[in-house]
Parts: sequence; structure tokens; C-alpha cells
Amino acid sequence: MHKNYFVILLVCCALAILVLSGCAEPVRYPEVVSELPSAEVLVQRQIVGTSVENRPIECIMLGQGPDVIFILATIHGNEPAGTPLVRQLSKYLQQNTQLLTGKKVVLLPVANPDGLYSNSRFNANGVNLNRNFATDNRINKRKFGYKALSEPETRTIEKLISKYKPDRIVSIHQPLACIDYDGSAYSLANEMAQHCELPIKKLGAKPGSLGSYAGLTLGIPIVTFEMFQNDSSLNDDVLWQRYGAALLSAITYPQTFTLE
Repeated sequence: MHKNYFVILLVCCALAILVLSGCAEPVRYPEVVSELPSAEVLVQRQIVGTSVENRPIECIMLGQGPDVIFILATIHGNEPAGTPLVRQLSKYLQQNTQLLTGKKVVLLPVANPDGLYSNSRFNANGVNLNRNFATDNRINKRKFGYKALSEPETRTIEKLISKYKPDRIVSIHQPLACIDYDGSAYSLANEMAQHCELPIKKLGAKPGSLGSYAGLTLGIPIVTFEMFQNDSSLNDDVLWQRYGAALLSAITYPQTFTLE
């Protein structure tokens, strides 16, 4: 009796030593699935392209709903106020994820990183990116590019549009202080105008512009959101107070947005 007890005790001690030394199979726990709303979980940052001078072009994607909104800024490098505004929009949406229900928001804070670096309207090849798209009205010349999508930055934008197939687009510019639109985007422009001091003004489809490409060639409603020239001197909080509600209204559209 005592001998058997001693043998059992030795076996138990040996097993304990094996477990502690890591030789035994480790304990496996079931995978824990997050119960957070999907909009809170899905925030992605990706480098989606590079500029002529090899600067990264970053894209921020929030939410995963079927209603897709594409917002980009600084396609002209000397119109930089849209970049901090888009970054503020990203922060706000991450803090107010209920606005992402049923939505996917694709943000491109800096469409022309070389132009932003050099404070130039053009990219590093001297091309106006907002005249470089494949449209019926485009003009082939040096400042517009000798062929459509000749520039890596415009090819990146085109790739995002082709991949995500946005239901509407907002392109942020300066300094004309108005809300322009192309295609069937008047009602969107009107909704955005209710939330800021910028009036609606039809500027016309410029040759090879993103407005012409999205609004006329592809049939995607697009707003060109032209802020004031001196908005570049404003800090991020003031920019957000001035224009944040207008951008949020473009996301919640066609529902009327109310800033709580």
C-alpha cells in the first residue's frame, strides 16, 4: 500500500516537472472575438502609392459599409489647408463611430506630397495633377501631362476610385471660397453649404480635372470644396470649427447632419 502510494507520488512529481519545463503541450484557450461594433474595429492606414520624388501617399479607411465616400485634399501643393482638416475628420470619426454605420470613408490627406513639400501647385514633374485625368475635354500639354494619368499621383487617385467605387467624392481646394460641383452633385453641394459660409458656385468642368473625370466620365457626384486662401494660417481646431460640419454632412448625406 505504502509502496504503491510512493510510486504514484513519483509519477505525479515527474509530470509536474515536465509541465513546468515546457515539455508538455501548453494549455490552449479559445479565441476571444471582439464584441466592439465593426466600425470601431476597422480603421486602416495604408501607403497606396508614391510620388515622383518617392514620398509616400497615405490613405486612411474607416468603416466597412456599402455607402462609400472618398475625400481628398492638397492635390495642389500650395493649397494645404485641407490636409489638417481631413486629419481632424479622421479623428472625429474614430471618436464618433456611430456616423460610420453603413459607411466606408476613404481619406487621402495629401494627394500631392511633393507639391506640399515645395509649396507648389504642381507635382515634381511640373504637372497640374488636377488636369491629368482621362476626360473627353482634357488637353495634352506639358503642364497638364502629355497623356492622361501620366503622373504617379493621379494614377494612385484613379486606382482608389476604381477599387472602392465611391458613391460621392469631395475634393478640397483653395482659394476660391465656394462649393463647386460636377455631375449630379448639386443636392450634395447644397447640403454641405448649409453647414459653412461657402456659397455654391458652378465653375464649369475644367479640362482633365478630377471633377470632369468623376462627375462627367464616371457619373460619380463630386464636390470641389474651395476654402479661403487665408485658411492656411488657421490652426487645426479653428479649421474644424469652420468646416468640420460641412464634411460630416457629406458623409451622412442624404440624411441631414446635425452636429451634437
